[in-house]
Amino acid sequence: MALDARDATDRVDQLIVLTDRLTALMAQQCQAFEQRRPQDAAAQMEELSKLANIYRHESARVRQAPALIEGAPLEQRKRLMQATEAFDAVLARQGRALEAVRTVTEGLVRAIAEEVASQRTTGAGYGPGAVTQAGDARAITLNKSA
Repeated sequence: MALDARDATDRVDQLIVLTDRLTALMAQQCQAFEQRRPQDAAAQMEELSKLANIYRHESARVRQAPALIEGAPLEQRKRLMQATEAFDAVLARQGRALEAVRTVTEGLVRAIAEEVASQRTTGAGYGPGAVTQAGDARAITLNKSA
């Protein structure tokens, strides 16, 4: 999906609206992660994905053909740059929030794996004199690259 702009001024206006909406949605998502409520972040995921895809597509088009926005007034292009800077700041904030969520999640998985391993026993023989030893957690795999 692409923007349907009449001229450079219209395209810049649409890009500003798109960037502002994307920034607002991402800020809400960041706030949800920071408040440890990821389920709230999921509520806007569909719209966020669609807008992010349009933004990615339009940014690439403008990078390849700067003439698409060069005809817009300088003041309007400055507003677009400010909107883009705000978006970049929220994007960095989201990156930090997602990294924190990933760290917490990995810690939980590790703690659960260690608890399962500590409670698992293996038999080292049969009969009344058999010895049991704590098992290991080889059956539980941790993906450190996730």
